[in-house]
Amino acid sequence: MDNPRFKIKKTELLSDNWYTLNKVTIDYQKKDNTWAIQEREVYDRGNGAAILLYNTLKGTVILTRQFRLPTYLNGNKSGLLIEVCAGLLDEDNPEACIIRETEEETGYRLHSVRKIFEAYMSPGAVTEILHYFIAEYNSSMKVSSGGGLEHEHEEIEVIEIPFAQAYVMIETGEIKDAKTIMLLQYAKIHNLV
Repeated sequence: MDNPRFKIKKTELLSDNWYTLNKVTIDYQKKDNTWAIQEREVYDRGNGAAILLYNTLKGTVILTRQFRLPTYLNGNKSGLLIEVCAGLLDEDNPEACIIRETEEETGYRLHSVRKIFEAYMSPGAVTEILHYFIAEYNSSMKVSSGGGLEHEHEEIEVIEIPFAQAYVMIETGEIKDAKTIMLLQYAKIHNLV
């Protein structure tokens, strides 16, 4: 917290039931040098990592489909969302996290990944930075059926589809997940598949 224009006055814990929700009061200096008070709720769920698995020879990508309650509550009638593999860092570094999550969710064991960028996903209310990765996959890397961890109550369907089809699914609205759209667009711009 190095910016002298912003001074945190009070942090009040509202919930730590699942992750942490705080109400933060700050003083901030406006452009005219006057000071104002602002109160915001800030959700801290930790940082995460996401990856696009692609196969240049087959022209395919690996995506997942799973139930996402917030989308169901906000108009997604099935609650199912098509996404790239992703997960929270917990205590891992981003690379270790995404290699672990990839095997748990998709069944593919990766030995190397390439980080392409990182981004705040919802900076108006959520602290999370998401680290974005890509990696090539092939059938020899498949070590299990994937599907997630039962003790985490994950029921993840693994989907292998042509990249061109996945890219069209953005326009048709079948893919509405921001991290997935960003990675598919990266792949298109950089002609990965």
